[in-house]
Amino acid sequence: MRIATWNINNIATRLPLLLAWLETTRPDVVALQELKLTTARFPAAELEAAGYGALVVGQATWNGVAILARGAEPVPVRRALPGAADDRQARYVEAAVEGVIVGCLYLPNGNPAPGAKLDYKLAWFERLLLHGAELWESGHPVVLAGDFNVVPTDEPADIYSPASWRDNALLHPAARTAWRRLLAQGWVDALGAARDGPPRYTFWDYRRNRWPRNAGLRIDHLLLSRSVQPRLAACGVDAAMRGIEGASDHAPAWIELNP
Repeated sequence: MRIATWNINNIATRLPLLLAWLETTRPDVVALQELKLTTARFPAAELEAAGYGALVVGQATWNGVAILARGAEPVPVRRALPGAADDRQARYVEAAVEGVIVGCLYLPNGNPAPGAKLDYKLAWFERLLLHGAELWESGHPVVLAGDFNVVPTDEPADIYSPASWRDNALLHPAARTAWRRLLAQGWVDALGAARDGPPRYTFWDYRRNRWPRNAGLRIDHLLLSRSVQPRLAACGVDAAMRGIEGASDHAPAWIELNP
């Protein structure tokens, strides 16, 4: 079972790239972020023709998340992160697919920091910590997948060079502390645990020629619950997608699970 996550950064613009990637790689589940359109405008028909059902929480202009399932309809569990009924930002959706609960999340960026946006990021993270603990304690097989907007460490496996990002909310100490607290619940960071080979960056900023220089960051993650961890067979990043003309600034990250 292949589960992938991809910040598509505008699905309307990049639908041809998504469809081509789906045809080539045939993931069983895909967590998508930054749809940047309403649920009504989501290209459900095109994805259905490609063999994928979808659970969508859209939002005009910004945000938006979806879970795709190959040859099936994702079974809805949640359409929002618990803990703030007045939060209208479309950043979380949760569904069951083939016996696995997949939480697709787009954690707030938090820039500029300090300020209200960082405060919102950290408050959202606290809600994720509470919900993550509930998911962990449930004992269900769970994968939390998405754009966490956190570079876990200053190590080369996570960032090409932290110097020019030091004041960015992606590296903010409070966000990193929240990340470590999440892992301390027991979740395994699949890409982070696989330290063999070259860095598994998932994001290359459009500015400063960062893709050709491989000046990347690892901010898209797949976290595995207790019962999923022994099933992990492989993981990786389809980095070549970032080099295609008109690409998202993120590349798809994925895991392979044994039955």
